[in-house]
Amino acid sequence: MRLHTHEWGTGDRIAVLVHGIMSDHRTWHRVAPVLAGKGYRVVGVDLRGHGASGRGEYSPEAWAGDLVDTLPERPELVIGHSLGAMALAGAVERLVPARAVYCDPAWDIRPRVVEASAYFAAFKSANRAMVRSLNPRWDEADVDVELATLADWDPASARVLPGIYAVSRTPARPVVPSLVILAGAGELLRPGLDEDLVRRGFEVRTVEGAGHCVYRDDFDGFMGALDGWI
Repeated sequence: MRLHTHEWGTGDRIAVLVHGIMSDHRTWHRVAPVLAGKGYRVVGVDLRGHGASGRGEYSPEAWAGDLVDTLPERPELVIGHSLGAMALAGAVERLVPARAVYCDPAWDIRPRVVEASAYFAAFKSANRAMVRSLNPRWDEADVDVELATLADWDPASARVLPGIYAVSRTPARPVVPSLVILAGAGELLRPGLDEDLVRRGFEVRTVEGAGHCVYRDDFDGFMGALDGWI
């Protein structure tokens, strides 16, 4: 599937941004302009089932294959968050970026989160008060974006998650130089995953106090964690 994309900047180097579940390219509205200011042509995608992209079968293989079908080969930098990090990990061997950054990647999540994921679809109808209460550190622009992206999201993409996480999705090794940025206050990932990732060859940095959507919870902390990678 050819995905909908949005671009910022006209630099010679390409950076790719891949969002998490329930979101789309608009979630990067603060990150992308900073990268464009550093000389990148930034390409944000809408994953299958999200934003203006098509709907269809939902699986790790489909999400990864769509990225390969849509994006230019050998970008300078790819950044994926949560579900987007899982999709990127499945595509990275074919995209061959110079560097990959995975933000709180949904590779190996806590059993109680797997059990609850079947109910993610109900979040489609979340209102402003609910989004604000769950994300007290977000600014109003990010709350606006969340409501807009929820409106354009297919909740069927969440109903497949329990089956997907019947097995771990953690890569055996980094295919390219790879950084994992973890949410210090996140509750998604399996405890001990950070040490496991270091053993597998990933560089791991943690943004203390940040929740799962690190770049919206602590934008400065997230950009600081990218030091040396962008």
